[in-house]
Amino acid sequence: MKIYVILSFDGEGMENVYVGADEEKALALKPTEFENCEALFVEIWEDGEKTDDYRLE
Repeated sequence: MKIYVILSFDGEGMENVYVGADEEKALALKPTEFENCEALFVEIWEDGEKTDDYRLE
């Protein structure tokens, strides 16, 4: 099972804003939905290992 971790970057640090298995919901998130968010990043985890990461917006 894949787990999607969405991280919000505010220029100084990162914060988890979503952790779950719903790919459609995770990839539909936008920086404007979060306060002081400059960019969103996704990490994809499968079987306890990170398999991919990239910038959403």
